Amino acid sequence: MPGTFEPLPGGGAAVALDDVEISIIRSLAVQLMEIIGPGPAEESGGDPLAELFADGPSEPPSDPVLRRLFPDAYVDPEGAGRPEEAEEQRAHSAEFRRYTENDLRAGKRDNALAVIRSLDALRAAGEGGAVLELTPQESQRWLGALNDLRLAIGARLEITDEDDSDLLFHLPDEDPRKPMVMAYLWLGGLQETLVSTLMP
Repeated sequence: MPGTFEPLPGGGAAVALDDVEISIIRSLAVQLMEIIGPGPAEESGGDPLAELFADGPSEPPSDPVLRRLFPDAYVDPEGAGRPEEAEEQRAHSAEFRRYTENDLRAGKRDNALAVIRSLDALRAAGEGGAVLELTPQESQRWLGALNDLRLAIGARLEITDEDDSDLLFHLPDEDPRKPMVMAYLWLGGLQETLVSTLMP
């Protein structure tokens, strides 16, 4: 079981993590929450009514990580044929972003926080690592957080397709990107085994 998720009887998943792995995942989840930023309620002094009616941003984020986490909804991969089409796509994307991005950010924050809390509970339960057991709902939150972490690291490494990650895998050990690449690949393995435990 070390380093791979396995299904639990009755649903959910389990994985054995050592202290270093727990620290790495927790640190990455904390950094992800910092990148995503606070929600509208925190910015408005915790007023839930203000959060309910708060519009999200209409422009794409400037940070490449946030652009990867919150891409434009309406993008023609082949490029718009006419300038009017491109303008129309931008307008639709801005409108979609304005009404959905706050909820998307909240969901990603909740997933990262669920990872942090489950790892903190695991740390409190024992030393030298332990077996993390997740309910089906917790497994879904972990899956979302692992995906977001890989997207964030992939954006920092400028990975745009699978060929890029294959090339990065063969980086020399002295390359400063190597630890980030290894984390990216390791999280990918965790994500893949978690997906397989959740398949019927």
